[in-house]
Amino acid sequence: MQHYFTDENLSVNQTFQVSDDIAHHFMSVLRSGEGNQFEIVDASHQLFIAEIIDEENNTASVVSQRESDVELPIQATIICGLPKKEKAELIVQKATELGVSKVIFVPTEWAIAKWKNKADKKIQRLAKIAKSAAEQSHRNVIPVVEYINSLKELSEIEFDHKLIAYEESAKQGEKSDLIKTIEKTNDGETIAMFFGPEGGISPKEVSFLSEKGYQTCGLGPRILRTETAPFYFLSALSVCKELNLYNK
Repeated sequence: MQHYFTDENLSVNQTFQVSDDIAHHFMSVLRSGEGNQFEIVDASHQLFIAEIIDEENNTASVVSQRESDVELPIQATIICGLPKKEKAELIVQKATELGVSKVIFVPTEWAIAKWKNKADKKIQRLAKIAKSAAEQSHRNVIPVVEYINSLKELSEIEFDHKLIAYEESAKQGEKSDLIKTIEKTNDGETIAMFFGPEGGISPKEVSFLSEKGYQTCGLGPRILRTETAPFYFLSALSVCKELNLYNK
């Protein structure tokens, strides 16, 4: 069943106007019509089943409400040094599928990519990708995608738990700090992890973030690409928290 989002608050038996983008995809592209149903998540992140009742006027009616527990129990943020080319799009798309709450992009000392005069346009594009991926993966929440100007600005954002994916930790044989942090993170809390760009994160930046409460940790024995590392982190969260690893 197709899955969409609306900015409206919905209730059972309510009639509402289908947005132009939903109407185009559901009725024009998929050739659906009156009597066909779809899932729709409202402004309060509640999931409903709706049915087209007037194809000509793009009108639908809410048939029922459905319980849906698909969000990570922890609010996970990934913070990425600016990656090259289309890697930001891949990161947003796949991180959304894996349950991320927020994606933050930030320029760093060794980053090759520069977003100086095009950050707004890029974030608009990435927000659309996040919405599309949230629809595809039947999320109840569309992740927030942001651009900030510096690590200093990042240091002013509060999280309950803060990590840095640092390859030097992996090289030194560190294995357990990621799991230890996930294990002590309670449902409803926030956890953030910083990932360097292709050029890596400089020692000065590691020192700065460490002073702000970020803990360095490895992501296994292999060195991961900048676009792969966030997926390792989110997958570990899912395995440990959603599959109840520690309750077995």
